Amino acid sequence: MSNAIRDLRELLTRELGRVVIGVEASVDALVIALIARGHVLVQGVPGLGKTLFAKALARALGGEFKRIQGTADLMPSDIIGVHVFDETARNFAFRPGPLFADVVLVDEINRAGPKTQSALLEAMEERQVSVERSVLPLPADFIVLATQNPREFEGTFPLPESQLDRFMLRIDMSYPMREAESHILSRYGGVLAGAHAALESVAVLDRALLAAARAAAENMHVSEALSGYLLDLAAATRAHPRLALGLSTRGVLALLKAARVVAGLRAGDFVTPDDVKQVAPWVLSHRLVLTPEATLEGVGDAQLVQSLLASTPVPR
Repeated sequence: MSNAIRDLRELLTRELGRVVIGVEASVDALVIALIARGHVLVQGVPGLGKTLFAKALARALGGEFKRIQGTADLMPSDIIGVHVFDETARNFAFRPGPLFADVVLVDEINRAGPKTQSALLEAMEERQVSVERSVLPLPADFIVLATQNPREFEGTFPLPESQLDRFMLRIDMSYPMREAESHILSRYGGVLAGAHAALESVAVLDRALLAAARAAAENMHVSEALSGYLLDLAAATRAHPRLALGLSTRGVLALLKAARVVAGLRAGDFVTPDDVKQVAPWVLSHRLVLTPEATLEGVGDAQLVQSLLASTPVPR
């Protein structure tokens, strides 16, 4: 059954590669998020194709795509929706906001105020929205891709820990390799060439394949020793002298779910510590809160994750 996971990765890599170039590692993160029903925080400087990446994913899923631009004056009703008076029906009708879509891109999420950021909490965790004493469900495969610029802090509101913890993965998109960037220039460098027009060439995947991949990940064997390894990692983050906040239980679950998918990507039948180590930088980095002293010393979250993996004993 694990072939379904690899088939899904192969299909998404091929279809997204028709539009976006040089993002193969990010596709693996998307496969994990889709199968495990998680959300993705994309960190990188502007102009790397993050919006195009999200649009191509929506096209491949055959779902609706909506984009939310984070600004300081963005209000919760701007993303959730509002009730307006319908003159014909003589009553108030709800007009859903952009949050009611299959793939939602929240661009520069850290530019939105805390009130608007908190409006995403219920949607991301429970896949529903509460509006004036009514609970409205979101699409079954609802996924949030949020972007933030790690180098521009003026006019931004850092995401609170509760918000960060609801993102299953954080991927860092860096500048493309020279060969990939050369390919981008040759494909989209013409006056009439448009990257967004290439979206029409993306084929829609069969939702049955996604369901089969989820079933395969669910059936992946997890030993008692592997569960103990995950708990040891979590305990190490909570006791680390350079960390003010360690891994939550939600984070441990995200680590296990992601490792199940990675085990399927290598055609395995059970989860190994190497699977956990492969996804740990994506799952842990944004969840760990450094102490002020560690921040002043220039210690990075990725550096701490590698230190934790190196110091935590691996079960035999």
